[in-house]
Amino acid sequence: MFFSIVIPLYNRPLEIDELLKSLTQQQYAPFEVIVVEDGSSKPAKHVVEGYHNRLDIHYYQKKNEGQGLARNFGFARAKGDYFIVFDSDIIVPEDYLYHVAVGIQRDRWDAFGGPDAAHPSFTNIQKAISYSMTSPFTTGGIRGNKQHVGQFHPRSFNMGISREVYEQTQGFKLSRRSEDIEFSIRMIQRGYRVGLIPEAFVYHKRRVTFGQFFKQTYGFGKGRIDIYKLFPNELKLIHALPALFVVGLAGLMLLNLLNWGSGGQIPGLPILCGIGNIILLIYTLLLALHAWLNTKRIRVAGLGIVAAYIQLIAYGLGFLSSFMNQIVWKK
Repeated sequence: MFFSIVIPLYNRPLEIDELLKSLTQQQYAPFEVIVVEDGSSKPAKHVVEGYHNRLDIHYYQKKNEGQGLARNFGFARAKGDYFIVFDSDIIVPEDYLYHVAVGIQRDRWDAFGGPDAAHPSFTNIQKAISYSMTSPFTTGGIRGNKQHVGQFHPRSFNMGISREVYEQTQGFKLSRRSEDIEFSIRMIQRGYRVGLIPEAFVYHKRRVTFGQFFKQTYGFGKGRIDIYKLFPNELKLIHALPALFVVGLAGLMLLNLLNWGSGGQIPGLPILCGIGNIILLIYTLLLALHAWLNTKRIRVAGLGIVAAYIQLIAYGLGFLSSFMNQIVWKK
């Protein structure tokens, strides 16, 4: 089984260096690497050239059109039986391709995805973000684990498809934002076997600051409405929970301000505020305990609480913004 690893790249020469270095250590040898520079102003050609004697690697440059179309560009030039898509901000364990080959033969997947984890070298913020994105206390609980909700949808940071799937679907239709979810749904609707290979995880750096993480998850929230417009049946209650969290949090803050301003004289309001505050406190304490049990570090667990709140609020705001603009006001 021969794999073609396709990596779209946009202004990330340092990241691609780490990723390519990890690919040189793969235990499973039959693979090629295709790097597609998507109109970068900081190209990584000099980095890629340094791996020509260590990898079967091919470098292409094209105008900027977004990661979805950059992956298609790579697919069209790939030689593999299966195409594997990576984001540039990952590190691949040395047994990754071995587990993929075993998983495909075991479960006969036409397309697959794998989970992600935090590498020991990551910063505390990156580890906290990784926790948040995989925690059952946030929307991360539906991503990349055996207990995922509903049909598993591979995500583009760690996704694979057979050559047949590409030839029949022509790859990604969307260039950016939720392009992987749209592609996954379309593969499933065509009857292909799509599933998770839990052993095939990667170390995913994601964003390095909370500001970048907020912007990213805000886009995820907006993207969920994009998917709803294409596939109305794919919107589940769990996808709206962050939006309900934002509404509830804003309402609780307003009630607390009203109660404080009135000196607690409005009948029933102090009790209502007390119940809401206790529920929020219990959620935060459970989140803190779970974060500590998973990360084993108090500082990372504390940052994990911050990351979880950022994720829920940003996703919820993006969801609400796009819902109001596209569904209510039909802009």
